[in-house]
Amino acid sequence: MNIAKSTKRYEEWLRRHTQVVEPDLRLKHQRMNENMFMFLRATFYRWVQIWPEICSDLAKAPQVLAVGDLHVENFGTWRDIEGRLVWGVNDFDEAHSMSYANDLVRLAVSAHLAINENHLSIHRKDACEAILEGYQESLKEGGRPFVLGEHNQWLRDIAENELRDPVHFWKRMDSLPLLRSPVPVSATEALEHLMPEKRLPCKIVHRIAGLGSLGHQRYVALAEWRGGRIAREAKALVPSSCDWAAGDERPPEIFYNAVIGRAVRCADPFVQLRGRWIVRRLSPHCSRVELAALPVQRDELKLLYAMGWETANVHFGSRGAQRDILRHLRRQSAGWLHAAARTMAKAVEKDFVAWKREGS
Repeated sequence: MNIAKSTKRYEEWLRRHTQVVEPDLRLKHQRMNENMFMFLRATFYRWVQIWPEICSDLAKAPQVLAVGDLHVENFGTWRDIEGRLVWGVNDFDEAHSMSYANDLVRLAVSAHLAINENHLSIHRKDACEAILEGYQESLKEGGRPFVLGEHNQWLRDIAENELRDPVHFWKRMDSLPLLRSPVPVSATEALEHLMPEKRLPCKIVHRIAGLGSLGHQRYVALAEWRGGRIAREAKALVPSSCDWAAGDERPPEIFYNAVIGRAVRCADPFVQLRGRWIVRRLSPHCSRVELAALPVQRDELKLLYAMGWETANVHFGSRGAQRDILRHLRRQSAGWLHAAARTMAKAVEKDFVAWKREGS
């Protein structure tokens, strides 16, 4: 099955599970044309089709409750229950039971492609080694969340930028378009549940964000509360693309709550699953960190090491898997992650070329 047919069938499946925002889906198709890094981020459904065939041995490695759609721009910051700034994996929409190696290889491929697009300025092999080193050391040491307080000053400097300034942030929120169609009652109820007061007057707008979930309904409620502004987002959540790729006819399970509840993590208390909506607080310090917004002076290898470490934090949610993973890692040849990333990057490139020719 080629990429065009794969996309068509996946989107037909998606429409059976949620109300698709068709203009946003067309925008997603356009963005898939821009470069391979954007294409990778937008096409996890295709990844889960070809990954078990191309890297069959790694796909059979010890299973964990994985992020699934992991890449170098799926990291962000939030405030935990103590109000501390925390950095880690931002999005678990595609969480599913998979080989632990899936997350590592996909993260490494995204680093390869980010280097190709000049978002990172390190060698591909070094990037893979940094990811793997962070992952292995986290497994051996029991993991640890990244709290950006008295520790991890270097990461706080990377995570904070001018786009996190409240003035810039609220300008971006104010630029979001008003809705042209009614908001589903279930979305309104989910947003209201997360507000600090009942019946707080608010304006609900349409937000276009992400790539993999572009086309899903996404609403933001903007309000004034006790001297300042607040924002809450509701995004339609659907089953993981893994269920589509497997052709499983059983009622699919959504693992979002399970993965964030089991991981070594200082969770964001404002991230909640309400029916078919994932709701969260948006604020200058509660959002995804984009590579383009990183400061010029940064230690990219250290950042990728942290991403590898954080990946292990997530995998610790699969109790008993640590020993099996370390045993499997010891059996791998030197440079295995770089080799697998190169192989998968070539497959992504093949699909990208075909998409530009046939699918867009």
